[in-house]
Order: sequence, then C-alpha cells, then structure tokens
Amino acid sequence: MSSILTNTSAMIALQTMKGINTNLEKVQSEISTGKDVATARDNAAVWAISKVMESDVEAFQGISDSLALGSSTVGVARQAAETVTDLLTEIKGKIVSAQGENVDRVKIQADIDALTGQIGSVVSAAQFNGLNLVNGSTTSIDVLASLDRDGATTSASSITVTSQDLSFGTYTANDVFSTSGAATVSANSDTFVMSLDNGGGSDEITIQDGATAWAAGDKISMMIGDQTVSYTVSASDVDSGANTIADLVAVGLKGAIDELGIDGLTVDYDSANAGTLVFTNDGTSDLSVSGQFTNTGAGGLGALSQIDVTTNTTDALTRIESMLQTSVDAAAAFGSVQTRIDIQADFVGQLTDTLKTGIGSMVDADMEEASARLQALQTQQQLGIQALSIANQAPQSILSLFR
Repeated sequence: MSSILTNTSAMIALQTMKGINTNLEKVQSEISTGKDVATARDNAAVWAISKVMESDVEAFQGISDSLALGSSTVGVARQAAETVTDLLTEIKGKIVSAQGENVDRVKIQADIDALTGQIGSVVSAAQFNGLNLVNGSTTSIDVLASLDRDGATTSASSITVTSQDLSFGTYTANDVFSTSGAATVSANSDTFVMSLDNGGGSDEITIQDGATAWAAGDKISMMIGDQTVSYTVSASDVDSGANTIADLVAVGLKGAIDELGIDGLTVDYDSANAGTLVFTNDGTSDLSVSGQFTNTGAGGLGALSQIDVTTNTTDALTRIESMLQTSVDAAAAFGSVQTRIDIQADFVGQLTDTLKTGIGSMVDADMEEASARLQALQTQQQLGIQALSIANQAPQSILSLFR
C-alpha cells in the first residue's frame, strides 16, 4: 500500500541515519579525546573506578617526592656519620701513637683537638632543608612512604627514621666506677679498663651512685673484646625505690653480656655489694674489658672533650673505642634506612606506572578499532543518505497514477 501521508521507508531510513550519526559522533569523540570512557555518561561504573585510581596516582606522585626528600635527608646524615667515623679513626691512630714513651704527646693532643673541631663542623653542617639528624636536635622523623587503600578507606604509612646523636653536648664526669680488683679506673671514675688474658683470671668493677645524681638517659657502655653492650637509665629506674640505680644498671649489663655468649667468660652479680660485677675468664679467650659512662646531656660524642693523651692515654683509648662504635652504628643505621627508602621509592614508581596502565586499559580508546569503525560508519552514512533520498522520492511515483 502506498500513502502520501505516511512514508514508512523514509522513517526507517531516518532512524537508521540517526543511529549511524550517533555512533559516528562517539567514534569521533574517541579519536579526538583518545578515550573510550571520557565521561560518566559513557560508562558510569568504569568512569568512577578510573577516577578513584587517578586520584591514587596523583597521591603516589606526591609520595615519590616525599621519599626523594627523605632519601636525600638521610643520605646527608649517613655521609656525615661516615665522615665522623673516618675522623675518629684518625684520632684513634694518634691515641695509639701516644701510648709510646718517647713521643710528643702535646703535639699529638693538638692534632686530636683539631680533628675534634672538624668533627664538630661536620656534625653542625649535616643538614638538608634545615633538618639535621646527627646533632641531637631531633629524635626521629617520619617519611611518607605509601597510601594504603581498603575499599573506600585510605590511610598513609610512613618509614620512621631515628636520629643518631653525634653531637658533643655538655659532658659532666660522674664518679660511677670503683674497684677493689685489678681494673684500672680513670681519675674521674667514669671509665675503667681491665684485662682478662688467655691465662684466665677474674676482676671486678663496682657501679655506684656518682657525685652527680643519675638521670634518665645516662648510659653505661662496655666493650668486651670487639663487642659492645650498654644499659641506658630509664625514668622508671630513677623513680624506683626498690633498688638502687647502680643495682639496676649492674643487672642490666650482666643480662646483656650473658646474651653475647662469649666463650669462657662468666659475669656474676654480687648482690651483697650493690652494683658489683665479677668478671671471670676460664682461659678460653684473651679478652679486654672496658667501660664508659656518658651522661644524658653529653651527646653521642660528648666524651671527646675528655680525651687528653698528655695525662691519661689508657682512658683516651677506652673513650675513643666507645665513640668509634657509636659513629659506626649511626652510619650503619642511616645506611639501612636509606636503602629501605630507596627500595620503597622504586616500588612506588613501578606501582604508579602499573596503575596508569590499568587506568588506560579501562578508559583509553583502541585507536586501530576506532579508525576502522570510522571508515565503516562514514560508508554507512553515505548509504543512509542515498536510502533516505530514494525513500523521499517514493511519493512522487503516486502522481503517475493520476495522469
């Protein structure tokens, strides 16, 4: 049936043209934006996921900056600790030289003082962006390391960098060591040295309440052979009324020494005499034992100011060994945490790239496919125009019926 009121063929051709033009508009949008999902209208679920991931990518780029800053800050501190270690090694060499009888200890002491001043300069200058991790001005810092997502909830995690105090501070000698054995106690009684050779023997040292009251942070260090143990007085120790601080320090040191498991060495705590430790060597090992007190305000290298080879070379050697170990431990700690920060930085960089790839796989347009579809739709559009033209001419044929 033909009708001049209703042209069904034209309507079908017109609807087909609208569909082709809609698809053509979408393909042209993909080509111009490079995205298959450019707006929430295109695919609401995928668009929402991509936007959350894009926000995480932006956050991780900020975390990368934080890790770079943290690595640089720790790197400066590590370099300072390594330099201090080298300078302390030089000082140790000069102290060893001063052990001889026919040496000019005054000149050696002058060299030591110069090296000590250089250490102070290194510690003071070891700052990055105003933050110094070796001068005792800060306890620790947190380096932003990651963004942890659990569904819709996010939280930040950090890498804690503990500072290492290599400052001089103000050293106050405290009469904390005394002995009735063969141990050599320094003049101000804050260091001692004993020797337990491989022939066996025993010696004792007594830790006592010094001329200056104990304070939280005061530290007793002992070197046994090439190993170091220490005990730091806590606030609870100071407040404790059940035992003297000397007893608490002695028991703490005994426990730390026992954990070393040194062959042939036993350390007994003499409960009848407050703070007394008895060292016994059965002859298995050739051991030297030395100890040093550092008060809480001294800083890690506070005892440098007490080194004087013109008066006591044995005391100087004991002090430098302890401080050398402090600087070595500081450099090792900084090196370890810097490695961790660098590993995390590499991981964050790779994670950011992976997230970007994931986002791209969801929203980016396949340009080869879009090109092929564009060619096909353009052809369909041309055919649709021809079909619509033919359909529009159909009513004209009805006129021939009335001629």
